[in-house]
Amino acid sequence: MKSDIELIDANGKRLDGRTNDQLRDVKIEAGVLHRADGSCYLEWGGNKVVVAVYGPREAIPRHTQDPLRAIVNARYNMAAFSVDDRKRPGPDRRSREISKVISEALEKVVLIDLYPRAAIDVNIEILDAEAGTRCAGLTAAGVALADAGIPMKDIPVGCAAGKIGAETKDGKVSGGHVVLDLGKEEDNFGDADLPIAISPRTDEILLLQMDGHLTVEEFNKAMELAMKGCHDVSKLQKDALINKYAADVEEVE
Repeated sequence: MKSDIELIDANGKRLDGRTNDQLRDVKIEAGVLHRADGSCYLEWGGNKVVVAVYGPREAIPRHTQDPLRAIVNARYNMAAFSVDDRKRPGPDRRSREISKVISEALEKVVLIDLYPRAAIDVNIEILDAEAGTRCAGLTAAGVALADAGIPMKDIPVGCAAGKIGAETKDGKVSGGHVVLDLGKEEDNFGDADLPIAISPRTDEILLLQMDGHLTVEEFNKAMELAMKGCHDVSKLQKDALINKYAADVEEVE
């Protein structure tokens, strides 16, 4: 689907003024829900996400229990009011698919062998959606798991890159530009989207999906940008946790 707007100009400036390797503004706050074992609130561009973690606790019903390890149940949900056209409440095919891939990504970093027959529930609620909600949700989930004290190999983090064209009003496209962290119009009218999630300490890939078409060179460049974005956001995750527990220490003192 083509738009009548130029997604990137001749000087490499995008619609919101960012360069090709620049993230949208990211704000992360840990420990925002008092009744959850761990929680996180995240703003990433126009995305607003809240995550609550419960567990580890006994998996119910019992037939879902694994005698050797815990099960990570990620539930991704977009609120009905999170998009311009009101979304039908409840899970749909897309939310079930994203829930599955996030669950599998988190199980790669959580030390699930420590909690046989247990379940760790990760509830991801998208309050406001712009673009890149699965990366935002997984990133917030990583902070919430750490806030809950769940043992992990690392704090998982997600980010996306993609390809956009500079389209003019006469419908001509000046070529593809590989950029970091697609915005709403770039996601809707761009040529490709590459969301990933990694373990930043080892750069292990936890999640990798692609929508659209990229050449080998474009794919490698998109991966490089997305990895850079993940490491930048990882620092913000750690800062959020440090700020939360530094405030707790000050209250005790």
